[in-house]
Amino acid sequence: MTRIPHDTSGEPNPLTAVSLDQLRRRTSMKWRTHPEDVLPVWVAEMDVPVAEPVVRAVTEAMRTGDTGYPAGTAYAEALAAFAGKRWDWPEVAVERTAIVPDVMLGVVEMLRLVTGQGDAVVVNPPVYPPFFDFVRHAERRVAEAPLGADARLDLDVLEDTFREVTAGGGRAAYLLCSPHNPTGTVHTADELTAVAALAERYGVRVVADEIHAPLVLGDARFVPYLSVPGGERGLSLMSASKAWNLAGLKAALAVAGPGAGDELARMPEIVGHGPSHVGILAHTAALRDGTAWLDALLAGLDANRRLLTGLLAEHVPAVRYRPGDGTYLAWLDCRDLGLGDDPAAAFLAHGRVALTGGLPFGTGGAGHARLNLATSPEVLTEAVRRMAEAARGAGGARG
Repeated sequence: MTRIPHDTSGEPNPLTAVSLDQLRRRTSMKWRTHPEDVLPVWVAEMDVPVAEPVVRAVTEAMRTGDTGYPAGTAYAEALAAFAGKRWDWPEVAVERTAIVPDVMLGVVEMLRLVTGQGDAVVVNPPVYPPFFDFVRHAERRVAEAPLGADARLDLDVLEDTFREVTAGGGRAAYLLCSPHNPTGTVHTADELTAVAALAERYGVRVVADEIHAPLVLGDARFVPYLSVPGGERGLSLMSASKAWNLAGLKAALAVAGPGAGDELARMPEIVGHGPSHVGILAHTAALRDGTAWLDALLAGLDANRRLLTGLLAEHVPAVRYRPGDGTYLAWLDCRDLGLGDDPAAAFLAHGRVALTGGLPFGTGGAGHARLNLATSPEVLTEAVRRMAEAARGAGGARG
């Protein structure tokens, strides 16, 4: 696959377009969970304005009263066009897609199609905490196959886990996070091909959460799981919500490989009633007309990734950070700070800066924290300053 060069077409960096005072007027989770003196760099909301094509689409819907129930395949068609241009993947068949309320609810529906109650679902911790919660809510059991020390898939551990969960002849699924949250790891074509071969060997069905797919930085490239040899029986969940900051406008797409279309067709029709019609209009506009905005965002995120590396080295050198090639999240190893298993709690208490604690991410999360890079350089700089202050303050409190 070839990588499509970024073309910002003169778009300004969205990460520098909204002031801190303006951000504090927002009423979403990021800005209302903590008191006003806390600087939030935690939950996956970006500090950006909405892309203008999305604003136009939603405004037009309001003007015309287009606020009813969803219909049609425009979202899937926009995704297919985006995937063909962006990832050189022209194989998104609209007839093998279905709208779902959001990615995680879509994951649950896909797991219900390919596993039964009590079956195992393999995950790669440290990983997005709702993976654990939604799998258990679906009455499946979690089986961990931790990432390697390099934050990449450990194929030997994955094979051992596949062998173990299928030993009794039961069904099993593998919930793949691609790109990986929280490490930002972008899986290679070779890695994903190896995953597909293991899944086929052990009869494990792959369900890929690819919500961060458009958020790949620098020279790295995203490889859709369904595009690799052996991925034909896979199921994928995709959405414009993360890349264009549209979490409040619910909509996502389930995409089936050629060997899984019949299963996707068995998904209850009522599931498609959950997405927001206005959300679908917004996501469609983002994929179809918002790529220049996206590329300006990616350039800003790449600069922030480099900025964070320098800031940590200067102010909190004991924090280890391996920049990921995807997402807008930074996975910070804070174990050398001596702040215990939950350093985010110390950062909040002593520095009034909110990160996401690592413990809920499963094995490998203790002593870590996740930081959201999708903010202005000024906020990022202040966040690291507060982290350094907290590390000093917590040390004094222990002494």
